[in-house]
Amino acid sequence: MKTPKILPFASGTKDGGGSGFENLYHAIESGILRAEMVGVASNHLHGGVRERADRLKIPFYFMGSDPTADDYQRIAEDSQADFFPLSGLLKKVKGLDLNTVFNSKTVFNIHPGLLPTFGGFGMHGHHVHEAVFEAYQKKLLTCSGLTMHFVDEEFDHGPTFLELKIFLSGIQNPEQLGSLVNSYEHRYQPYITDLVVNGQISWDGQNPDSLIVPADYQISQWA
Repeated sequence: MKTPKILPFASGTKDGGGSGFENLYHAIESGILRAEMVGVASNHLHGGVRERADRLKIPFYFMGSDPTADDYQRIAEDSQADFFPLSGLLKKVKGLDLNTVFNSKTVFNIHPGLLPTFGGFGMHGHHVHEAVFEAYQKKLLTCSGLTMHFVDEEFDHGPTFLELKIFLSGIQNPEQLGSLVNSYEHRYQPYITDLVVNGQISWDGQNPDSLIVPADYQISQWA
């Protein structure tokens, strides 16, 4: 079986970010993630993702500050990747097409909160953690978490294949919550990504009921 090629999409910021995609890179080095990283794409031409890509000596793809469907398809075709993990991408995915390699079967996301409650337009990064912490202070919940799912044309939508719940006991502020969730993202993302890109988690790209996971695998888990 050939080694699957991946190209993460990661926004980062003008000054930093990109730790998620670098974590995947090192997981490949250690053998946790059985894949080849053929590049990384970002909507910041010069930023944290570009700096990490240059340091790791992997190709960098600029998707534009307001990427179009054609931009996504161009990068997918030029990179010759098989799968496209979204790792902190803050732009809406466009151009998913089952007749091309860039489609709802090959694009998947990690979200720093539990869906659908803490998802949708504008719910990303610190916005998620601020909303969760506010609900936690009001004693409306006792946990946060992270979600991994295949991507369709809607924000934070598509079949979920990992819902990891994380207890919030002792959390003092949204920043502390963000650091906690991020540590679990880095821990779980490589292992689950490996299952997706090596065919153990999949779906047909159209019917959520077609989702396939390993026989002994639990979609909903506690950290």
